[in-house]
Amino acid sequence: MQKLQKRFTTALSVFMTLVLSFALVGCNVFPFLQNNPAQQATQSSITTGELEAIHDPKFGGSYLDITIEEFNNLGFEYGDSVDVTFSNGYKLSDIPYYNGYYTKTNDPLVVAYPGYPYVYVCVNNGEPLWETAGLKAGDMATVTLHEKQKYATVQKALDATYTNNRSDYASDEAFANFRPMKGGNLAEGVAYRSASPIDNQNNRAPYAADLAQKCGVQFILDLADTNEEIQGYYQNADYDITWHQSLYDVGNVAALGLNANYRGGQYAHRLAAGLREIILHKGPYLIHCTEGKDRTGFVCALLEALCGASY
Repeated sequence: MQKLQKRFTTALSVFMTLVLSFALVGCNVFPFLQNNPAQQATQSSITTGELEAIHDPKFGGSYLDITIEEFNNLGFEYGDSVDVTFSNGYKLSDIPYYNGYYTKTNDPLVVAYPGYPYVYVCVNNGEPLWETAGLKAGDMATVTLHEKQKYATVQKALDATYTNNRSDYASDEAFANFRPMKGGNLAEGVAYRSASPIDNQNNRAPYAADLAQKCGVQFILDLADTNEEIQGYYQNADYDITWHQSLYDVGNVAALGLNANYRGGQYAHRLAAGLREIILHKGPYLIHCTEGKDRTGFVCALLEALCGASY
């Protein structure tokens, strides 16, 4: 019995020695087997601290009072997962940080869109976050890293490079995103789509205006701007706005000032009014928003469908 007990004790001692040795080796050779407190501490320390939340009345989201460069210098990277906590208690957890609107409709994100002055928090093409979150002037927001590169696959797959230099494009049409609408029984030369011919924040307005004028456009459906915004563009124009203003002065520009929520009641009401306005005017017609992509794409798809276009 004593011999058996001694053998057992010896065997147990050897076994425990092996276990301890493996654990020590594993810490060095297989670091993924352990929790890395230093790494966790580094990730949790990536935060903006409290920033002012700034209302964006056009689209209903919230700018944060920090530039994109400053935000990224804190350690945030496109494709990261982040948490956003507002001072009123509203919180968005585990949402992506992208440099474009790569989430599905109605999904929240933090976005550093090229040309934006600040980092932006919103719901993609959905209800206005400012109202949903119950935010008000003076509220603050804190962004904290949730998980490093959790959404990197989406970011890499959809990552777009933006340039506002004419020399980077093959033609004026490509630069101005200008092209005729086609679909169903829509006649050739009746309707066109483009980037804005009046809002020159992306350097495309002179090109869009020139191409539209050459195509004989007589009526403009401006999805992006209000009448007040158009007047502001006139006052600060750095190119010849004579053609656009000549149409505007005789009532041939309909300014809808649409947001991005194409499922919302305001969007539907204003768009219906704009389409009724088109009926009252002779073409050719130009439909545009700011870049000529999202709002323009939705409205053109709708019109083409009404004209019998196939899926």
